[in-house]
Amino acid sequence: MDWQAFALTLRLATITTVILLAIAVPLAALLVMGRGRWLAGLEALAALPLVLPPTVLGFFLLVLLGPRTAFGRGITVLLGHPLAFSFDGLVVGSVIYSLPFAVQPLVAGFAAVDSALLDAARLLGAGSARVVFSILIPLARRSLLAAAVLSFLHTVGEFGVVLMLGGDIPGATRTLSILLYNQVENFDYAAANRTATILLSLSVAALAAIYIGNRPRGGRRA
Repeated sequence: MDWQAFALTLRLATITTVILLAIAVPLAALLVMGRGRWLAGLEALAALPLVLPPTVLGFFLLVLLGPRTAFGRGITVLLGHPLAFSFDGLVVGSVIYSLPFAVQPLVAGFAAVDSALLDAARLLGAGSARVVFSILIPLARRSLLAAAVLSFLHTVGEFGVVLMLGGDIPGATRTLSILLYNQVENFDYAAANRTATILLSLSVAALAAIYIGNRPRGGRRA
C-alpha cells in the first residue's frame, strides 16, 4: 500500500472540503434568499461540473493555470511555481469540480427552512449574515453534514481532473485513484484490490455517518 498517496488523498480532501464549505454556505444562502434572474445563471454555473466531463474541466484548468496564459504566468510569479502539476493546483481543481456537491445539499436544506422565521428575523433587525448563522445553519445542520461528507468523498474519488491537472507525481499529485489506475495498468490486481477496498471503506463509513446523523433519536424517520 502506498501510504504516501493515502495521506496525500486525505490531505487534499480535507483542505478541499474546508474551502468548499466556506464558499458554499454564503453561495447557497444567496441562491435561497437572493432576488433576481441572474441568480439562475449563477446556480447553473455552480452546477456545471455535474454535467461537464472531468477531463474537459481538467484540460481547461491545465491551460488556464499553465504558462501559456497571462493568468497562469501571473500565478507563477506570485507563488514562485506554476499551479499546474502541483498540490496547490489539485486543490483549485478539486474545489471547482466538487462545488455542486457542497452547494446543492445546502440549497435544499436552506430552502426547507420556514420563510416565516427568516421574515421575522429581518423584522427584528437581523442582517443577512446573522440570519444565515443564527437560523439557516442551525436548522439545516444535517444538510451541512451531507455537504461536507459528499464533498470529501467526491474529492477522494476524483480521477479525471486530478490526472489532467496534476499528472502522476509521487508525493505531490499521486492520489489513491491515480494509484489504483496504475496498479490495474500494471496488472497488479492484489495491490489494486487493497486500494479499492480502502476507497470503498471510506465511502461506506462516510455515508453511514450521513444516515446516522439524519436519523431521529427515536430511530424512526419523520
